[in-house]
Amino acid sequence: MPDASIRLDGTAPVDARLRGGVVAIGNFDGVHRGHQAVLGRALDEARARNVGAMVLTFEPHPRKLFRPDVPHFVLTPPPMRAVLLHALGFDGVVERPFTRAFANLPAEVFVSEILQETLGACHVVTGFNFHFGKDRQGGPAFLMESGERHGFGVTLVDAFRDEGAHVVSSSRIRELLAQGELVEANGLLGCRFTVEGEVIKGRQLGRTLNYPTANMALDADCALRYGVYAVRFRRADGSLHDGVASFGRRPTVTVDGAPLLETFLFDFDDDLYGETCRCSLFAFLRPEQKFDDLEALQIQMRRDEAEARALLAHVAPLSDLDRLIAF
Repeated sequence: MPDASIRLDGTAPVDARLRGGVVAIGNFDGVHRGHQAVLGRALDEARARNVGAMVLTFEPHPRKLFRPDVPHFVLTPPPMRAVLLHALGFDGVVERPFTRAFANLPAEVFVSEILQETLGACHVVTGFNFHFGKDRQGGPAFLMESGERHGFGVTLVDAFRDEGAHVVSSSRIRELLAQGELVEANGLLGCRFTVEGEVIKGRQLGRTLNYPTANMALDADCALRYGVYAVRFRRADGSLHDGVASFGRRPTVTVDGAPLLETFLFDFDDDLYGETCRCSLFAFLRPEQKFDDLEALQIQMRRDEAEARALLAHVAPLSDLDRLIAF
């Protein structure tokens, strides 16, 4: 299991061994194929210069600051994002706190204090439409002109389009996941959609049905479609286990229960409570439904298990990143 890149909160000094490298800038929520076009270019620039590669990102997502009343489904919370960035080859991630004060920082101060003084960037790579600073003063032209004055290079990367010539974006992937279109979402991500969390105790009803589950509470704003999924589960020790997971409110046994991801691991009998584990979603099997009784639920669970076992027996990695994360 890939460890995370070195994570810095963006206010502490940057280790000398991380300064002076190539810096990729962006939110990178999802680390999807569009983001990978920017990130890959940054890694290429770092290799060409024989320097380190870092990511400068912002936490929380700016939308949560500017529109706190609107739920925002974060595809990759910071710990998972750091894992993906490390798997791609980055040495560190600077997670700059996105506060009102930071949002009001003049663009020139962003360049001089963050890119120059804090990171010592020798080259910056970002998307073609990246804006920064108070009132979005800093745009592509400003960044390139600033680079000339401060002595660092700038590469702007065009929007990445999929095989159908559609722009790959986090919002598009969120919509697909909310609709249960997991295969298409995974294709745009370039790896299986993966969540991470601590295994917590539930009502332990699954044990009475011979289907004990590892339960995770996902972020409250997670808009993943309620339903049953074929999954691959990675323990903290790195071991992988195939399984079938249900995400939802468990309407057969509860009334308006809090959403949980409940994963039954095949051929597994061990205590997982308290472990931080990852669950990679390979296929959406069916929507969540309410059954008349527990016997009907158990019959369907056996069908779900058989379908998931058959599907997972023949899966292949979507990319090198997918191979590192889910295989």
